Amino acid sequence: MMDLNSDLGEGFGAWSMGDDAALLDIVTSANIACGFHAGDPAIMRHTCELAVARGVRIGAHISYRDLAGFGRRAMAVPPPELSDECLYQIGALDAFARAAGDRVRYVKPHGALYHAASADREVADAVVRALTRYGGLGLLGLPGSRLAAAAAAAGIAFYAEGFADRAYTPAGDLVARGTPGSVLGEHAALAQAISIAVHGETRDVDGDPVAVPAASLCVHGDSPGAVAMARSIRDALAAKGIEVEAFS
Repeated sequence: MMDLNSDLGEGFGAWSMGDDAALLDIVTSANIACGFHAGDPAIMRHTCELAVARGVRIGAHISYRDLAGFGRRAMAVPPPELSDECLYQIGALDAFARAAGDRVRYVKPHGALYHAASADREVADAVVRALTRYGGLGLLGLPGSRLAAAAAAAGIAFYAEGFADRAYTPAGDLVARGTPGSVLGEHAALAQAISIAVHGETRDVDGDPVAVPAASLCVHGDSPGAVAMARSIRDALAAKGIEVEAFS
């Protein structure tokens, strides 16, 4: 079994990104922006309604408070403040999810917060503290990370995530955006997704094997050709006899 997730609801006001409606016909889990890196109340409500109508699980895609930088800039936020901001975002999205007839099932950090929580124990603990306070949520993140360890220590279910459309370093981290080759095209992403799903590994930027044990595969909604990429991955998983199903 393999989950297929995508980051959605990442517009703001009149500005939009990606084809959320089309992706929600393909993925099984939707990481919906909560207003800190993207998203606004109307977009959050609408995306939750689309997800519930299609039976797609809803996850809170929490971020640093960074609309101008799309949540991709490193920020030094004191851990207590960061934990409060994470809790705030979860609660906001959960209100819209419940109004649509479901609830937030899990949390996935976005962008700079994802990377910081993967490497920095204080940041990881701040994120996990928000989940502990809210209760009943799983956490989606990088396998073998500080975030995974913090979740285990707190007794929170952790689901390891692999990326179809991002290149990996030899250490199993993601190659920084802006680095040539950091974002994969459709054919390379398809090959990587199948390798992760079938073998639990892929090739790093040096061409060597790197372990990626994953319960969920991510296709970014803002990747070029994201809809076609997600569809080809889902079809290829089915052809391999791998059932595509939500982890939450």
